[in-house]
Amino acid sequence: MGRDYISAIVAAKEAFSSGKTKDVKFRKQQLQKLFKCVRDNEVRWCEALKKDLNKSKTEAVSAEIILVNNEIVTAIKNLDQWVKNEPKKKELATITADIYTRKEPFGTCLIMSAWNYPFLLMLAPMIGAIAAGNCVVIKPSECAAHTAKLLQELLPQYIDPTCYPVIVLDAKDSADLVTNNRFDFIFFTGGTAIGRIVMKAAAEYLTPVVLELGGKNPCFVDDSCDIRNTARRICWGRFLNTGQLCLCPDYVLCSQGVRDKFVEEIKLALKEFYGSDPKHSPDYGRIINERQTLRLKKVIESGAGKIVVGGEVDVKERYVAPTVVTDIPADSAYMQQEMFGPILLVVTVKDMDEAIAVVNSREKPLAMYIFAKNKKLVNKILSNTSSGGVTVNDVVMHYVPHSLPFGGVGESGMGAYHGKHTFDTFSHRRSCLVDGNPEFFNSLRYPPHSQKKLSIIRLVLMKNMQKPGFVAFLQSLVGLALFGVLIACAVRLFVQL
Repeated sequence: MGRDYISAIVAAKEAFSSGKTKDVKFRKQQLQKLFKCVRDNEVRWCEALKKDLNKSKTEAVSAEIILVNNEIVTAIKNLDQWVKNEPKKKELATITADIYTRKEPFGTCLIMSAWNYPFLLMLAPMIGAIAAGNCVVIKPSECAAHTAKLLQELLPQYIDPTCYPVIVLDAKDSADLVTNNRFDFIFFTGGTAIGRIVMKAAAEYLTPVVLELGGKNPCFVDDSCDIRNTARRICWGRFLNTGQLCLCPDYVLCSQGVRDKFVEEIKLALKEFYGSDPKHSPDYGRIINERQTLRLKKVIESGAGKIVVGGEVDVKERYVAPTVVTDIPADSAYMQQEMFGPILLVVTVKDMDEAIAVVNSREKPLAMYIFAKNKKLVNKILSNTSSGGVTVNDVVMHYVPHSLPFGGVGESGMGAYHGKHTFDTFSHRRSCLVDGNPEFFNSLRYPPHSQKKLSIIRLVLMKNMQKPGFVAFLQSLVGLALFGVLIACAVRLFVQL
């Protein structure tokens, strides 16, 4: 697309200035058209995801298309309620005022998605941005080339191409996009290194950002849990999308007594899920490109740790076998980066206290998983750690409910989205007060000041820490008296009319 994207950005800004996207009816129409785009072209979306990541149809539909479908339906059904002004609690000084927050769009937003779930991670935040009344510059990842090309082809056929332009850029132009253009809001999904670049560029204009990043997600496995079920669930989550998922359990923390049994159950689960040779399984994906495959190959061949399952790599085929590694040194390459591939690390600890210490010695992760029957232990881990989100006795599933905000903390990101949370993220909550005080009420704040005025101001406005008593009672009486005076004035005016 080259530098042609500049004109698309300018047109989107002009479209927003026209007020077109602020019309709730228009927003609903666009969401309905997007819904049609998703449903009409399911076969083509699945084909593109197959070409990019070798995703099976089941995984493409269940982990991407259905989630986008449901986000659209949720937004359309609830938009009328979401856009309403929210009344806020009044205080004595503003008892006659109308106090509320308005939900207003930021303007022209940039959404940059990642390549691992190129359909879901592009459209899910975009739905909330449209619902909130923004124009959106849509920038899919060029690494998932087939999906990006299809987004660029299909979206303009359904939704307004001026308000929601799709631009596909190479790495250089992508960097220029955020450093040389001013947006009203930026939503970025990707790695921490690029996230820092995006945030630095946004800081130049004090542009608000949401960063959906990642990290090494720990998985606590207590001796009390059902090891077979635990292994199956972790196996599913770790090797979903060939491990290219920011929510994947990255490393397991368990005792020596549990480790060997856990590894054996992982082997059984892998055979059940992908057969004796995952390379030929129709349900096992591929790494996005050769560069990422070589990165994983280098980590596996680093010599650190003991490979107890897998380890095979075929760079030409972009294939990395499901791999499990034990006896991992803390300073190894395995522990210095997010795997973002089909490698499960098993770290042995003395007890869960040591496991907590291991987690807290690292950056805050996007997700955390706890397998334990003991509720006190679960609460102890929750109380003594921090992460973007948590699933207990399963993995990944806290991503699914629209009622839960999804996002990171610290190095794993900032901001959150999903369902109404996405709408809120892309909305500026504008505080509004419409005054209703008669002028004589305001005389207390006007000069000339006096001790008498100050005494009344203290009595009416100053809050106290003590429990309700005489002072609170007196304040209530004053409030009622003032309100009574106001009513009397209103009645008098009405009678005079």
